[in-house]
Amino acid sequence: MGTPEKLNTYHRILPFVEIMDSTLRDGEQTNGVSFLPHEKLVMARKLLSDVNVDRIEVASARVSEGEHEAVSKICAYAQKMGLLSRVEVLGFVDGGQSIDWIDSCGGLVVNLLAKGSLKHCTHQLHKTPEEHINDILSEVEYAASKGISVNLYLEDWSNGMKDSPEYVYQLMDAITSSSPLGKQGGVQRFMLPDTLGVMNPLQVIEYFRKMIKRYPDVHFDFHAHNDYDLAVSNSLAAVLSGAKGLHVTVNGLGERCGNAPMASVQAILKDQFHAKTNIVESQLNDLSRMVESFSGITVAPNQPIVGENVFTQVAGVHADGDSKDKLYYNELVPERFGRKREYALGKNSGKANIAKNLEELGLELTPEQTRRVTERITELGDKKEIVTQEDLPFIVSDVLKHDGSEDKVKLISYMVSTAYGLRPGANVKVEINGHQYDGSAVGDGQYDAFVKALRYIYKKHLNRTFPMLANYQVTIPPGGRTDALVQTVISWHYNGGILRTRGLDADQTEAAIKATFKMLNIVESETSK
Repeated sequence: MGTPEKLNTYHRILPFVEIMDSTLRDGEQTNGVSFLPHEKLVMARKLLSDVNVDRIEVASARVSEGEHEAVSKICAYAQKMGLLSRVEVLGFVDGGQSIDWIDSCGGLVVNLLAKGSLKHCTHQLHKTPEEHINDILSEVEYAASKGISVNLYLEDWSNGMKDSPEYVYQLMDAITSSSPLGKQGGVQRFMLPDTLGVMNPLQVIEYFRKMIKRYPDVHFDFHAHNDYDLAVSNSLAAVLSGAKGLHVTVNGLGERCGNAPMASVQAILKDQFHAKTNIVESQLNDLSRMVESFSGITVAPNQPIVGENVFTQVAGVHADGDSKDKLYYNELVPERFGRKREYALGKNSGKANIAKNLEELGLELTPEQTRRVTERITELGDKKEIVTQEDLPFIVSDVLKHDGSEDKVKLISYMVSTAYGLRPGANVKVEINGHQYDGSAVGDGQYDAFVKALRYIYKKHLNRTFPMLANYQVTIPPGGRTDALVQTVISWHYNGGILRTRGLDADQTEAAIKATFKMLNIVESETSK
């Protein structure tokens, strides 16, 4: 194994690192994840055209008709955009069947899966190394006859280097010296996976040094798995040791514990190693949200770069420091990734956090008023209520009893009903700027009927549009139990952006209604300016 003393002798980091995203293939091996063909196409377009990854691995050959449809759609798009050489498909040593499948989809690149350890070769394939090598060479030759480029995976390479390095070298020697197939034996890239996620960074450095010393002109990729939470560290160790390409997935999706997350790898490559990639960082957050939606796998709030909380300061001392020459800033500024810094409102906020949020809203308070608002927010935090910036004007109004912030849109009364065999209905009476209006409607649920009744009022009586719902989420407050209050978070499309409001109540519909009226009062206040 490598030692810390050896680190300063390792290969100097390369100025450019090629990034291959495997979300659509390896990421889809996450338990419970299955992408539809049109979803794969949308993600492929985002990855290639907006995020600008160098290559994407989009499927495994011969899996299903759905995969054939997806790969065909992606290849057709890539062909149209002149990007087809950047689309890759995992294929198998199967007598040309995978090559034919990829060819029928219009693909130009196969990532051929060979065995990178003697144990896999003899116990899974039941073949000798010589037999497996001959099969690989036949596959590469057949691919060349079809005009398909070959990258070669050495599956279980990490254990191969640990337990049977002579087998790894035998395979590499045979393929790279196969002159009839051209340079590197007709293989464009040799891709070295830590298939079971068992390596540590020192081992990565040691094994890569050995590979590169023996095969200095070969292009090596590294493919990490995260079983020991070392996928990012191992990826960076590979680059430090001379790897020319890294494999990643969006949000770290992948089998078992997943793969190296693209956003984390990109940030560390750039900030810690000053390496260059073609990734457009400002698109990473949008990409993460898209994959989160299609996969159904929620991103952890504290996941670096893309987690909901990572650019949110909670402690008041941090907000205070940010106001004093940005004392708590680092290179991971949120604007770099298409995001913005936020200051949480809760029991740990302090006056500095409150002041930052008031400043963004254009609200000016005296020190005494700020103190009283801070006390109220702390009180709400102790009750585990989540306070958002949109709540702040209402808290200020409630605490200071300021007439100017009185609700302009009030719910006078409502009734919602549901019955077997009938669509839910709602009757609503509201007061808007001192005038009362009635409306009724039916919908696909009680809240849907309620909102449609409000839309009717706004359209008929006020001749105004009503913000469109973007997202609706119901939870219990963090730390709550099954008998806790219901928290409803609703996002609305408004003025080209997203407006998010929350409601808290024992009843889900009532919580949603509270969130809705918070939104309406925010909109009404801006309309009246």
